[in-house]
Amino acid sequence: MVQFSKIKISNKLLRYGPLLLLFISVLNEFDFNYLELKYFSFNFPFILIFYWSLKKPESLGYGFIFIAGLINDVVVGFPMGISSLAYLFICGSAAYFRNITLNPNLFKDWVFFFATILVVKTMLYSILVLFFPFTLNYNDLIVNLIFTFLIYIICANIFELYEKLVFGSHDV
Repeated sequence: MVQFSKIKISNKLLRYGPLLLLFISVLNEFDFNYLELKYFSFNFPFILIFYWSLKKPESLGYGFIFIAGLINDVVVGFPMGISSLAYLFICGSAAYFRNITLNPNLFKDWVFFFATILVVKTMLYSILVLFFPFTLNYNDLIVNLIFTFLIYIICANIFELYEKLVFGSHDV
C-alpha cells in the first residue's frame, strides 16, 4: 500500500514538472558569465512557455505564468509586469498557432517560435527604453535571441520525450 502511494505522488510530481521547471528557471536567473562564456545567453522561460502552451496548454496555467513573470521581474530588476506581459503574449501566440495549424511539425513550430520571440523581445525592450531609464545593448539582445532560437529545437525534443514518458502519448 505504501509503495502504491509513493508511485502516485511521484507521478503527480512529474505531471507538474513543467510548472516546477518554470518557477525554478525564473527564480534562478542563471548566467553563463560564471563559466566565462561571454556571448552565450538564452531565455529558457520563453522556450518552456512556448512549447508547453503549444503542445499541452493545461500543464501551465495562465495565472501561474503571470506569477512567474512577476517573480522574474523581481529577480531581474525589471518594472513589475513587463515579463508577465511578455510571457502571456508568448502564450497567446502559441494558442493562436495551435489553432491555425493543420499539420503540426517541429520545423513549423520552430519558425513560428522565432517570429514570436522576435516580436516579444522588440515589444519588451521598446517598452523598457521608451518608458523607463533602460540602456539597451544590441549585441547582447541579438546573441540572446539567436541562442534562444537555436536551443528551442534541442529543448523541444527533450520536452517531447518527457511528454511521452510522463503523459503517456504525444498529442499532436
